[in-house]
Order: sequence, then C-alpha cells, then structure tokens
Amino acid sequence: MGCVQTVPNDRVAVITRFGKFDRLGQPGLLCLPIPCICVRAGDVSVRIQETSMTCETKTKDNVFVSIQVAVQYEVIKAKIYEAFYRLHNPTVQINSYVFDVVRSTVPGMLLDDVFESKDEVAKQVKDQLQKIMGEFGFQINQALVTDISPNRKVRDAMNEINANRRLRVAATEKAEAEKVVIVKQAEAEAESKFLQGQGTVE
Repeated sequence: MGCVQTVPNDRVAVITRFGKFDRLGQPGLLCLPIPCICVRAGDVSVRIQETSMTCETKTKDNVFVSIQVAVQYEVIKAKIYEAFYRLHNPTVQINSYVFDVVRSTVPGMLLDDVFESKDEVAKQVKDQLQKIMGEFGFQINQALVTDISPNRKVRDAMNEINANRRLRVAATEKAEAEKVVIVKQAEAEAESKFLQGQGTVE
C-alpha cells in the first residue's frame, strides 16, 4: 500500500530508493508507492534566505573595527541535488567565507577608506561567495555591509573631532554674523555723521 504526503509550496522533497537518490518531489501531493523502499529523505527550502554576521578585523592604520555583513541567498532550482547532498549547513559555510573575504580585504584599507568603500567590500564578498557557493547549488542574491563600527576609543575620538569641527564652523559663522552687524553699525554711524555735517554746513 502506498503513502501519500504533502510538500509545502516553498519546499522541494528529496526522495530516495533503497537509500539512493531517486527523484525530487515538487510542491503538492507526494506519492511514495512502496513505503520503506521509497523514502522522503528530507526537504530543501526554495525561499530566499538571509544570514548576517559581524566580523572583527583591523584596518591598515591599526584600528580594530566590527563590520556587519548581511547576505541573501537561495537554492538554484536546477541544483537542488547539490544543495541537499553536498552542503550540510549553508549558513555556517557562508559565514565562514564572509569572514575570510572581510579579513583579507579590510586590512589593506585605511579606516576612512573602509567607510567610503563599503559597497566595494560588499561586492567582493558577493563575487567570492558566488564563485564558491554556486558549486554547492546556491545563488547569492545580495551582500550588504550594514554597519562599520570602530572600537570605542576610536569612535569617541571621531565624535570629538566631528564635534570640534562643528564648533569651529559655528564659531566662524557667529564671528561672520557679528562682523556684519559691526560693519552695518559703522556704516549707519558714518552716514548719520555725514548727514549731521551737512546740516551744520547749511
């Protein structure tokens, strides 16, 4: 007697026969004609999935930074077999490769360059991941550097520099405003004296 199962819309079932891969079960009803011989070994999700990780590394100017990277990936439908049998945990593998790429890229850059080139870092992560993960049946849709955070001392120093810069700008603008007021007052006084002088002459 056969066995009927269902496969959710976002998954594909992997069917084995005597322990060997037999076929894929598409979403909907799944018929296993001979239980114990034909077995549903597992399912593969075809949803877009996301993983994020934080990498600790050091820049060229010896600043320790935490870089947060988010990666979106999905199974290539033509490579479900590879995704199921060749890789046990894709998230762990992706995280490991992201760490490798970030730690080989960022140490060659100054801290300011890391901030300015985060899209380039993300592109390198995506390109390297796609080369490797494609063999395991996964497509990398997107890689984003979502946060760059220097260690606390550097952050405090950067905040202080920015605060001082803003204070300098504010002080300059205040001085300029005061200068305009003084010039206007002087012009008004000069004009007043000139008019008074004309009145005396007449």
